[in-house]
Amino acid sequence: MQEIYGYELCRWKLVLVTVGVICSGGFLLLLLYWMPQWRVKATCKKTTLKDCEVVLLRTTDEFKIWFCAKVRVMPSLGASPLQNLDPIVHKVPNGHTVHFCESAAEENKNYLKKYLPVSRAIRYFTHHSVKYFWNDSAQSFDVVRKMFFGINEIAVKVPSIFKLLIKEVLNPFYIFQLFSVILWITDEYHYYALAIVIMSVLSIVSSLYTVRKQYVMLHDMVAAHSIVRVSVCRRNQEIEEILSTNLVPGDIMLIPSNGTIMPCDAVLLSGTCIVNESMLTGESVPVTKINLPNPSEYPKATGDEIYSPEAHKRHTLFCGTSVIQTRFYTGELVKALVVRTGFNTAKGQLVRSILYPKPTDFKLYRDAYWFLLSLVVVAGIGFIYTIVNSILNEVPAHTIVIESLDIITITVPPALPAAMTAGIVYAQRRLKKIGIFCISPQRINICGQLNLVCFDKTGTLTEDGLDLWGIQRVENARFLLPEERACSESLLKSEFIACMATCHSLTKIEGELSGDPLDLKMFEAIGWILEEATEEETALHNRIMPTVVRPSKQLFPESKQATDQEMELFELSTTYEIGIVRQFPFSSVLQRMCVIARILGEKRMDAYMKGAPEVIASLCKQETVPVDFESVLEEYTKQGFRVIALAHRKLESKLTWHKVQTINRDAIESNMDFMGLIIMQNKLKQETPTVLEDLHKANIRTVMVTGDNMLTAISVARDCGMILPQDKVIIAEALPPKDGQAARINWHYADTLTRCTSSSPAINSEDIPVKLVHESLEDLQMTKYHFAMNGKSFAVILEHFQDLVPKLVLHGTVFARMAPDQKTQLVEALQNVDYYVGMCGDGANDCGALKRAHGGISLSELEASVASPFTSRTPSISCVPKLIREGRAALITSFCVFKFMALYSIIQYISVTLLYSILSNLGDHQFLFIDLAIILVVVFTMSLNPAWKELVARRPPSGLISGPLLCSVLSQIIICLVFQTVGFLWVKQQPWFERWTPESDACNILDATNISSAHSGNETLDDEHNIKNYENTTLFFISSFQYLIVAIVFSKGKPFRQPCYKNFLFVTSVVVLYVFLFFIMLHPSELIDTSFELVCVPYEWRLRILIIVIVNAIVSVLMEVRNTNGKYLLLSEAVDRLGVCFLSSLFGYREKTPKAKYMHLAQELLVDPEWPPKPRTTTEAKVPSQENGSYQIITLT
Repeated sequence: MQEIYGYELCRWKLVLVTVGVICSGGFLLLLLYWMPQWRVKATCKKTTLKDCEVVLLRTTDEFKIWFCAKVRVMPSLGASPLQNLDPIVHKVPNGHTVHFCESAAEENKNYLKKYLPVSRAIRYFTHHSVKYFWNDSAQSFDVVRKMFFGINEIAVKVPSIFKLLIKEVLNPFYIFQLFSVILWITDEYHYYALAIVIMSVLSIVSSLYTVRKQYVMLHDMVAAHSIVRVSVCRRNQEIEEILSTNLVPGDIMLIPSNGTIMPCDAVLLSGTCIVNESMLTGESVPVTKINLPNPSEYPKATGDEIYSPEAHKRHTLFCGTSVIQTRFYTGELVKALVVRTGFNTAKGQLVRSILYPKPTDFKLYRDAYWFLLSLVVVAGIGFIYTIVNSILNEVPAHTIVIESLDIITITVPPALPAAMTAGIVYAQRRLKKIGIFCISPQRINICGQLNLVCFDKTGTLTEDGLDLWGIQRVENARFLLPEERACSESLLKSEFIACMATCHSLTKIEGELSGDPLDLKMFEAIGWILEEATEEETALHNRIMPTVVRPSKQLFPESKQATDQEMELFELSTTYEIGIVRQFPFSSVLQRMCVIARILGEKRMDAYMKGAPEVIASLCKQETVPVDFESVLEEYTKQGFRVIALAHRKLESKLTWHKVQTINRDAIESNMDFMGLIIMQNKLKQETPTVLEDLHKANIRTVMVTGDNMLTAISVARDCGMILPQDKVIIAEALPPKDGQAARINWHYADTLTRCTSSSPAINSEDIPVKLVHESLEDLQMTKYHFAMNGKSFAVILEHFQDLVPKLVLHGTVFARMAPDQKTQLVEALQNVDYYVGMCGDGANDCGALKRAHGGISLSELEASVASPFTSRTPSISCVPKLIREGRAALITSFCVFKFMALYSIIQYISVTLLYSILSNLGDHQFLFIDLAIILVVVFTMSLNPAWKELVARRPPSGLISGPLLCSVLSQIIICLVFQTVGFLWVKQQPWFERWTPESDACNILDATNISSAHSGNETLDDEHNIKNYENTTLFFISSFQYLIVAIVFSKGKPFRQPCYKNFLFVTSVVVLYVFLFFIMLHPSELIDTSFELVCVPYEWRLRILIIVIVNAIVSVLMEVRNTNGKYLLLSEAVDRLGVCFLSSLFGYREKTPKAKYMHLAQELLVDPEWPPKPRTTTEAKVPSQENGSYQIITLT
């Protein structure tokens, strides 16, 4: 949702802005570039949307992001082209009559050209690849695809390098660096300016390479099959071949028999298609698409039914999916009506979610800007102080400008972006070594905060597909012993094997069996052969030829002793065939499928059915169902097996082939004989349970979001430890409003479904979850119940039960049959309750969720890797804890670096401010030594600490503005300020102190010879900035040691990083710098002193400086270091408590309630007597007139 405001250009405002840009040297132009709302308001005046020339858009989410767009004009069709938008009945050649809403008939270009003459212009603007047209009747801009559909193309434009360069360079940080470099060059501070320029160039080049690579990958993925040649059926039945870019809604395209990649969304009008929809569902399972039902053949179907791609998925071919094979009968072509094109297709919406993702909020970056703002305030104080002090001391104007601006570059360090990036770059390199590639380095830090990870199931947690564990047949209403093999000789002609051979949706594609993995494993287990009729045979017989299955010859034992026996078996193998006459496909609503088949030579047909055991048992004769059915089934499901039940029925002899083709499935699926169970096993990947256990130990929630069946998903969740054996699973079955009834949610307990029969309606009290009181708020969500739901229920809950969404996602563990956009919506719902969400998947259907999550990890190097910030070369979820560990290490490194850079700025700010008071400053070589030799070396080596070897239950802090962290920084600032001030004031109290001149001899080493006079003139000329003095030398030594002290103090190790003593380069750098500083302080060298513009001070004072440094180090360490239990030492703890109390009183809040919404909600639910919902209850939405999202609980008896 977005707010929209209309503006029109104002000439006098434009003139004022132009003058302001010239007077500010272009800075105002930059400011308006960064703030689009200011740009529009500064150059335009507000007006109505009807007359506006520019629209200003603002998102209504928590980010409140502004966008502006120019309103354009195009010729319109008709006097009032947007008035008559009612659905038009579109007649298609095969006699179907369907109403199309926002799809086909209204968009028919021939209709528009014929009936709507051009008369006036229409206004529109484009935002995020979608056109919004002005609707005069609604007085608003609408997404009107009914008339202006444009070219059928998902265009991902790759920006030029120049355009990307300009966008990157105009970042505020780089602008500030440019300002600093110009200032330093003016002040002849060339070396550090050059270093900053080199770092900035490397950073910009790296960023440009990464961004452009992402655009190119996405462009290549989209463009691979976006433009193809297609055949279109015109009104006079002529076939015209055109480019897919010319397709428009309303066109009827022909689907070639050898398959194609769909360039648009189209509804199937005739024939059948076998489609691979892995791009949408992530399941590489061929799906059979059938044509829209003909009302004349199905009288029960309502003629007024409105088509929509979501509701009629079985008849819709989606853009980007692969049509593997088509089937048509009696020479009729396979036709499909184009309903959506371009970015409006399913694939287009997926690409849009990648191109324009919702921003990811991270507290660290928000706090960093506030922290920098506080540094700017400090810089402003120094700026004013410098100007006032310089004016009072009659300093030249040129020097005042340079020094006052220089204090800003000191306080806000231009090297901060490079320093912050160092830890991320090192983490990226470590991730690359373990096979995890990153295209969005800033996400590494965010991964350190992940406390919930969503996993796809198929190919991520489990191996692809199911394996047959065994079968358990029923004879005389009793279970036989389980059998491992189903292809034994004794079972060859049994009805059980016949059901396994016929009751499936398998088909042959290029000679290979293809279909649902469950069906495929079941059919392969019996070793039979499937043969399908060819198109020529079908056309010849003018009706659908049945698919035939028969046992292979290998199933019969070879016997060389009896020739007549061999002949008999051979004859049997060639004559025992079963023809599948009609198939009732699997329905997720009915939870079963059924086929009608006939054995060759038999007069009567047989009906075979398979599906969910409870459903199959309810449709069978009770006397054929074993009495221990429920207990046997429960035993298998507890072990995590997927159980399928089989049933059979002999049909009446009067049922002919023709009657079978028109009979209702309800007439077939009743009074069946229960035959037994097939037990399937969905094998987990070997590392899955271990990884999930590690995540649970680290207080990281795990959620399964899959396109697969819910029962399978729940079984896998239990098997892998995502749901513990004693935990209860509550299935939320949401139903949309229908026939005047409000939307409702039926609550079922998965563990009690098999026990809840008509004879035992009571619910055992042990089945109701127990709420636990936890010591840690992090554990509140780990209660003893889990919610499970499918995609349809999730959509209903989002629309009609918005108040329930946070409660459900707080304990939601299994989300099955989720569409790609629903996965993204789930991630957003979790983020709305303040979870830091990770997403791990391997399919293109996961793209939107991978992009939206705080940390998306793709296990595939194909489509998903384009959208995912991280891609693992190893298709294993073991990459998840590795990424989180590296993220935590990088996050702690960022905190350390940020704190160190803040202290570096403040320490140097204190030194310079104290020296400005005596009209002095640090020398160029002193600045250079501090900035290059100390700061850059320390920053780039302190970031090298690798991640800790295991995940711990505690997470690092998420932001800079927290009591302990701020107190750490403020306490170190105060310590540095005190010791620098002590040194600055103490040196003035020394008996040998005087205002330094070239003739000063505090060390008593000059003999009043010609040596001093020889140098005095030159030194006086060289020291025009008053660099050489006792205060400068004292502050230089103290501050140099302070940089190293805070570097060591802030370099945190366990539990998120390896200890700093294992960082060889950092330890070496610090030791070398300490040795060098001790050397030049205690053993002065004339060459070094001259270079650094230091003056000679007595050795006693050097020892006193050493004492100041040692005391400074001890106090700093005591203030920061933790003991082994992770608690602060007494002094640090007292300061932290004082700081927290100060912040609480300053900002008016108390930390009694948890900050995260999910923690607060978990606390509320602990005392809510109505939660979780009781078994066999219904939650019903109130009447639509009331506020959306309200609900009431109704207990059904």
